[in-house]
Amino acid sequence: MIKLIALDLDGTLTDDKKNITPHTLEALMQVQRQGQEKKEGNSHAQQGVRIVLASGRPPYGMRPLGKMLRMEEYGGLLMCYNGGHIEDCATGEVYVERQLPEEVLPILHRLQRESGMTLMTYYEDKIYTEHPDDEYVAISAYNNKMQVIGIEDFVRDAPRPLNKCLMVGPHDKQVVWESKIQEATRDHLYVCHSTPYFIELLPQGIDKGPSLISLAEKLGIQQSETMAFGDSFNDIHMIRLAGIGVAMGNSEDEIKQVADYVTLDNNHDGVAHALEHFRLQIRD
Repeated sequence: MIKLIALDLDGTLTDDKKNITPHTLEALMQVQRQGQEKKEGNSHAQQGVRIVLASGRPPYGMRPLGKMLRMEEYGGLLMCYNGGHIEDCATGEVYVERQLPEEVLPILHRLQRESGMTLMTYYEDKIYTEHPDDEYVAISAYNNKMQVIGIEDFVRDAPRPLNKCLMVGPHDKQVVWESKIQEATRDHLYVCHSTPYFIELLPQGIDKGPSLISLAEKLGIQQSETMAFGDSFNDIHMIRLAGIGVAMGNSEDEIKQVADYVTLDNNHDGVAHALEHFRLQIRD
């Protein structure tokens, strides 16, 4: 029986216009309602199916989707910053809060100058960067509905504490610089790709996969009772570790190879299709 369903957002839960399609929305509502009905119908039954939105996005950029899915009513959770911040939608309780070490910021600032890419970060409802007109910063601002604030010196002027930074830029530069960033920050950070133009810079140990399994354990849910959906490289460990790992049809081949099931793409209700395919495991 599946009790915890983790969903990446961009390229997974949302279509290319950043919307949850009506069919996918109804499928997720149905899964949550069924779990709630079981709980109410039998006082000895365990908590029904809970949804976790698992993304590199900040809390501000995830909460509107949580409200759309009525996760505060059904006990859903937000796994923000790839697991660096985890909060309960029903109670507001924060289960995990991890920040970047202060000593890594000058290193990242140097790497920004050397690479010609752009360093940015989130804080509350705003994005901070020395390059507010950068086209890739604009993509993140659009996705999260956040205002961009230009600052003169990232190390001096970025607010604190920071849960995460991003090094953004064209894919050809990302390919060249990802390994150099990993080498320069290996004692401080976990570095991974979320899109071809975003390098995620996270505290060591912060990864969607281990974060999901730790959260399940905290909730009294076994690893075999988890299900995870994703499409990108920062989803690969989550898909591999979940009881049922689902890769979207729009995923890279490497993601599909570790999945238990490959569903339709994010523009054709891939999440709903997989939920319907596995309905017995979810509903029994």
